[in-house]
Amino acid sequence: MNRVVHFEIPAEDPEKITTFFSSVFGWKFSRWGEEAYWLAETGESNEPGINGAVMKRRDPAQPIVNTLNVEDVSECARKLEAAGGEVVVPKMTIPGVGYLIYFKDPEGNIHGAMQSDPQAK
Repeated sequence: MNRVVHFEIPAEDPEKITTFFSSVFGWKFSRWGEEAYWLAETGESNEPGINGAVMKRRDPAQPIVNTLNVEDVSECARKLEAAGGEVVVPKMTIPGVGYLIYFKDPEGNIHGAMQSDPQAK
């Protein structure tokens, strides 16, 4: 729990970036859902590392984001705000996956926090 489990790379042209990472590093991509969002399989599951995604950039300043797995996203939000962080995207449901928030740490870096729940609707 509380480990980095996913990353997101924003891009103006996600298909170009998926081609780049595929040809250079051998990553495999599959489109997920109706949005411009491609899941990235970065290696074999028995090797060290994490998987992630490439997404359509939503803001010119949108950074690469690492997402941490947490037990309770609402409790995480309370704790991070008490410690000087700030929730910048409130709790949202990702159906069949869980609940997600995006937050800034005290230095202004953006991260995600994800509570897994396959029953989320």
